[in-house]
Amino acid sequence: MRFLMIQTEENQIVQRVLQGESGAFADLVDAFKGMIFNLAFRMTGSRQDAEDLSQETFIRAYKSLRQFDQRKRFFTWIYTIGLNLIRNHIKKHGREITRGDESLHNTADDLHSPSELDVIRAQETGRLEFCLRRLPPDLREAVVLRFYQDLSFEEIAEISSVSLSAVKMRVYRGLERLKQLMSED
Repeated sequence: MRFLMIQTEENQIVQRVLQGESGAFADLVDAFKGMIFNLAFRMTGSRQDAEDLSQETFIRAYKSLRQFDQRKRFFTWIYTIGLNLIRNHIKKHGREITRGDESLHNTADDLHSPSELDVIRAQETGRLEFCLRRLPPDLREAVVLRFYQDLSFEEIAEISSVSLSAVKMRVYRGLERLKQLMSED
């Protein structure tokens, strides 16, 4: 489940930032940093790249905040910035896909003794993440935004700047390809 501010709350914070209260931008960062990081991580498979891309997303958003159209949602605007940075990163650096890439679930506080079920879940999650990274970027993007970010088809269309039918087709094709990859792996 995702947490989003309501549009009026987003716009009030944006207004405070535009009026010179730069510390107010931290409220927007706090609200959206997890979602932007998760998106970047799912798309790149690298924790370091995700951190860098998340930081760059917020820097660019802050610098161009005056260009934000407050009739729209801030979250779709910042997702668009993040997604464009991620797309450029993937185009520039390609997709190095290895099984050894980090998992979002591999954290230092996972020090408890895992049960057999925990081990199986971790293996399946790793397998799914590996197959997800093997999808073409446009299909991966659609699947990640729909199922990991829990966005509606309409929100994805707005963020991705493609038609609603194109989003639905990408999600469908992405899931079909993911099923195929999971059965091959």
